[in-house]
Amino acid sequence: MNVSVLGLGIIGSAWARNLIADGHVVRCWNRTPKDFPNFCASIREAVNQAEVVFIIVYDPPAVQSVLDQIQFKLGPGQLVIQSSTISAKWTRRFAEQVQKTGAWYLEAPFTGSKLAAEERRTVYYLGGAPEVVEKARPILEPLSSAILHIGPLGSASSLKLAMNLNIAGTAQTLCESLELCRRAGIPDDIYFSALAPNAAHSGVSDLKGPKLRQHDYSPQFSLKNMAKDLRLALETAAELSLTIEQTGHLKGIYDQGIAAGWADDDFIGLMRLLDKET
Repeated sequence: MNVSVLGLGIIGSAWARNLIADGHVVRCWNRTPKDFPNFCASIREAVNQAEVVFIIVYDPPAVQSVLDQIQFKLGPGQLVIQSSTISAKWTRRFAEQVQKTGAWYLEAPFTGSKLAAEERRTVYYLGGAPEVVEKARPILEPLSSAILHIGPLGSASSLKLAMNLNIAGTAQTLCESLELCRRAGIPDDIYFSALAPNAAHSGVSDLKGPKLRQHDYSPQFSLKNMAKDLRLALETAAELSLTIEQTGHLKGIYDQGIAAGWADDDFIGLMRLLDKET
């Protein structure tokens, strides 16, 4: 297929390489030029004659900017797969903009960080009409370990924000509990050995435990991206008349990490805020 990948961050780059390996004709674009296979300096060139257009950018304004530039290139028969983490409100707005061109729109946020994307273990949360989901399966299945059709447009975005809220909270508790043990003189080996059979053991501790032990904060999922998702979760909760106080407090911790200059590091790098207290 002729495929366009718009956004060559950690995830977009991994998907683009796998799509190329699958034999698709892939043209890529990024706001900041990159040395990448089949890179197009012009976003309109990148989407020219594309059957499928992936959008994986930072936030709603970035998605809006992309759509404003490509909408005149979209038309019947094309499928736009929007995988940036945004909220339901923005999803419905963007879907309307795309659908007016005659193209199909699928919301496809996902779970799985850099390693999962590289190893084709992304889990997609899909929102949209069943026939659009089925149209997307042939290109999404080789990139993923699971595809979950959540419901109508907007539902997948809300679920994705809820899942990231969970991940951020679990990671913060992991950091604080580990630091408590470190200050009590308990070695990391013992801490993680005790965590493994404990009810608190999680996929987050499996993924981030090695990074915490090695003080490795290279990005699998950046702090600024998680902070953005917490902000969108708070906005969504307000629209639903829901108060989520713990998330508000957690967002403040993320703001401290960004102020410290760690925006592009992995979100588990917030551990350094605890280290600073020693």
